Amino acid sequence: MPRLTRNAAYVLTASLALLATACTGSSDSGANDDPNAETTLTFWHGWSAPAEVKAVQENVDRFEKAHPNIKVKVVGNINDDKLNQALRAGGSNGPDVVSSFTTSNVGKFCSSGAFLDLKPFIEKAKLDLDATFPKPMLDYTQFEGTRCALPLLGDAYGLYYNKDAFEAAGIKAPPKTWSEFAETAKKLTKTKGGSYERLGFMPTYHGYESVVAHYMSQWDHAYFDADGKSNIAEDPAFAEMFTYQKKLVDDLGGFAKLEKYRNTFGDEWGAEHPFHTGQVAMQLDGEWRLGMAKDAGLDFEIGTAPLPVADDEADEYGKGFLSGTIIGIAPQSEKQNAAWELVKYMTTDTEAVVAFSNAIHNVPSTFEALKSPDLKTDPAFKTFLDIAQHPESNTAPNSVNGATYELTLQDFGYQYESGKAKDLKAGLEKTAEQIDRDIEQAK
Repeated sequence: MPRLTRNAAYVLTASLALLATACTGSSDSGANDDPNAETTLTFWHGWSAPAEVKAVQENVDRFEKAHPNIKVKVVGNINDDKLNQALRAGGSNGPDVVSSFTTSNVGKFCSSGAFLDLKPFIEKAKLDLDATFPKPMLDYTQFEGTRCALPLLGDAYGLYYNKDAFEAAGIKAPPKTWSEFAETAKKLTKTKGGSYERLGFMPTYHGYESVVAHYMSQWDHAYFDADGKSNIAEDPAFAEMFTYQKKLVDDLGGFAKLEKYRNTFGDEWGAEHPFHTGQVAMQLDGEWRLGMAKDAGLDFEIGTAPLPVADDEADEYGKGFLSGTIIGIAPQSEKQNAAWELVKYMTTDTEAVVAFSNAIHNVPSTFEALKSPDLKTDPAFKTFLDIAQHPESNTAPNSVNGATYELTLQDFGYQYESGKAKDLKAGLEKTAEQIDRDIEQAK
């Protein structure tokens, strides 16, 4: 699943602030149950589409077959707000195993104790995390040494392109650097009477998935310095990205014209997505777009490729932004050892991970599953499997106040791309100061 929208992330960050006041740090108090005893676990997850719900249940059925003493009550369509309310309330009616699509808030989950520290369970199981999961997925499931979650399938972001439009424009291959990308986007853009007939690419930060964090993944960068202070005004990669994106906005018609065109786009999750309808010829998106495009019945052939990289980092082409679903244990659970058996099974059993990936078309989250001959793949999907395994693929670092620093930087991006903020250097410095203040207040 993709990461949360901007508004949803704001709501979640606020609810997590309340949660922090109701949870203490991780505890071993509930981990005295016998995992071999007859018991029933409650597992909460956020999937709601019938095919996804069915896939979760099938995985649970396989778990129950392997662990006949453990029954699992599965509750779907649980959003993060409902989850946080239950974790605050505690009690026997709450979940034992919990999952979330919100990787950007793992810092809050771990530091507040909302999710249980898994270290004792991992050590007891002698689970070699580095040999099991890609590094970015390990990064987004821990915070400052506390591992309160494990990855449960992943998302990899890449480039979708209209092969028919490429051929008509005489473009032989997808661009590998941002300079090539700008030229390709301009070449694919068609206008008539001052209006777009087709846009090569929607570059604005309000464009679907074209957010600051996804752009930044294609530059070598560091959001924070060694002391945990915001690094966005010191690391030249940020100024380079903002400068590049602003020029692309200007070269493709300017912010006002692009915004007017963007307002004609259909819903991101429906058949009328602008890439489906041919309104844009290239789209930054995750692996799930393949299934959605197929369901929409497109009249053109889709190509997929990694996103371009900075011109002076061409040797890192193939990398991308990684995110995904996380799973952990509720600290109030009185069945934590049994809960760990379910978490371990769903995240590390190759058959379980592959079957789940095949069913919901997300990227497998273990090395063994990524290499499994049972994994259903094709050239288009393989692009995302390769991105997930690329050594330079990355994710946004976790923070004690969740996604707040990303949202603050994104807000500056809106100001800069629209021309309301003129001074990039001063704007990044001011934004860095705000990020540092927010983090300090959250501690």
